[in-house]
Amino acid sequence: MLTFDDRLVDLSLVELFHDADELRSVEGGTPGEKVAVIEFLLALCYASGAYPESAVQWPAWVDQKDALRPVAEWLARRPEDEVWDLFHPTEPLGQNALLAPFIDEHGAGPAQLVIERVGDYNQFFDHHHLEHPRPLLVAQAFRAMLTQHVYGPAGRARISGKETLGATITNLAAARLGTRIRVLALGASLGETLRLNLAPVSGSAGQLNRTWTVGKERRGFTSKPSGRPVTGPADLHSCLGRSVLLRPTPSGEHVDRVLLGAGELLALTKEHLQDAVYSQKADGTSKPLWASATRAVWREAHALYAAVAEARSEEGGNDGGTLYRRLALFPPEDVAPEPGQQPARRIDLWTVGLVAKQTTAIAWVDGTFPFAPGLEARLHLASYRGSAVAEFVAGALYKAAYAAWTVAYPNPKPTDKNSQIARFDARGQHWAATREPFDLLMEETTLGEDVHASLREFAVTVATAARRFLAECLDPLPRNSQGAKARAVALRRFDDELALPKAPAEIRGETS
Repeated sequence: MLTFDDRLVDLSLVELFHDADELRSVEGGTPGEKVAVIEFLLALCYASGAYPESAVQWPAWVDQKDALRPVAEWLARRPEDEVWDLFHPTEPLGQNALLAPFIDEHGAGPAQLVIERVGDYNQFFDHHHLEHPRPLLVAQAFRAMLTQHVYGPAGRARISGKETLGATITNLAAARLGTRIRVLALGASLGETLRLNLAPVSGSAGQLNRTWTVGKERRGFTSKPSGRPVTGPADLHSCLGRSVLLRPTPSGEHVDRVLLGAGELLALTKEHLQDAVYSQKADGTSKPLWASATRAVWREAHALYAAVAEARSEEGGNDGGTLYRRLALFPPEDVAPEPGQQPARRIDLWTVGLVAKQTTAIAWVDGTFPFAPGLEARLHLASYRGSAVAEFVAGALYKAAYAAWTVAYPNPKPTDKNSQIARFDARGQHWAATREPFDLLMEETTLGEDVHASLREFAVTVATAARRFLAECLDPLPRNSQGAKARAVALRRFDDELALPKAPAEIRGETS
């Protein structure tokens, strides 16, 4: 029996798909782990043929509560010789059995499997902590393995290529979602969530990557291969981004040793990035939105709504070719929700990414943004203007910090400038505190509240909090005339910036 989390511990995959509309969601220890489980479930849907026939059919298909029952039936009638066993000697689920002769001698403790426990993925460094023998429960190891396949960072694997499968098995490429934000549409149940994220297929759905040694011919490890073409969405969502093998304890309840090396490389096109939101780079090019330690996902939320709004307003029809274009196929509500009322159809757009600094995983970032068909223009306005307000206030905070620095440090050393300004820079506190009022702004917009009134309230909340953070950063200034002057100059500069004609209208109490 396969399990995905403690809450679903008594459900087999067959039962999970049979009762998908009775389950709220899957759980995970991290956002990335939850995404990885959903990716695996999507792959099973595609492999079994449970997906909409066309974009035209998609909106009605999302509401079809028995649409995933065929997945349960497909799983129940799998051939007897098709093994779904994590510890099968030749066909271990999601793993590379070719590593079996080497796992006892070259394997590491199971902590190596968990992205957050590894540290630097240049694993030729001193990584004694990865030898820790504390075993993982099988369910935890399975979810961690799926997460490695989907999000594993780039680096150097802690395995000897010379003594195992070849020199390039040490070359860990970033897994498929390791370099970008993944966006999932969340419904009221697990079944609805899966249906929202299943797209029509033109051509073959592709083959499920059940195990490394069965099915398509896979890469070797004597040289770096080119990325292989994707055969379809079942292949895409079950790609084995790592060569991994798990060793069970004698009881079979835990995993006590792991061997992990490079996995498959895919040649991806825009067709395989249907949820991607593109962001403009400094050089004028664009790339899928990526996770950042310094720029929170909510600051780009307006791009999600813009993608839907553009698809709805486009002349010549909507082909449903991306997640956002399919969301635009839902008919808008005839009447906008009354203030305080939920819309008839509520969907959340969930964004997840892994922040990595070179070869070290730093943190998971995620955000949930409400959506309702027909409200995308309002939501885009609220998120775009809200982000603009927050950005302007952040700029005012830096200019105020600079003003304080010019008074507090009249004869600075050039090398000390940045660290000295940082003493008075309240932008970190500002960005951390702005997420909650932004979420409230978006929720109010979804509930039919007046967008412009909500934006003005948001601007007052953000600006008031920012001024307080600035004052707190100025508190350590000496209690003398120079300190008092630096404090007064900084606060005046902040207030003057917010009063400028170029400041967002909401900050000045106006309507944009």
